[in-house]
Amino acid sequence: MSDVINAAVEALNAKLDGGGFDAGTAKFTIEGVGSIVIDGDGARASDDETDVTLTADRETFEGILSGEQNSTAAFMGGKLSVEGDMGLAMQLGSVLS
Repeated sequence: MSDVINAAVEALNAKLDGGGFDAGTAKFTIEGVGSIVIDGDGARASDDETDVTLTADRETFEGILSGEQNSTAAFMGGKLSVEGDMGLAMQLGSVLS
């Protein structure tokens, strides 16, 4: 597993404050790096099937995690693609803020 994925899993679990994402299952795919799944148990490196998949390059994903890039703006600007449950993706956006 890459250092990027490990760091992202840690950052996402910190944002979830030791909890999980109970609204459903979501996957972040970082192009050329790997995937992270978020569910009721928290974040982990995985490529499991989920309700929604968000795909971005490493720079965009790291910007979203750090708060420097708004996830909605990234989506509207074509830097973030969403496949699946759009409502769930919007709920996830509030977790990342």
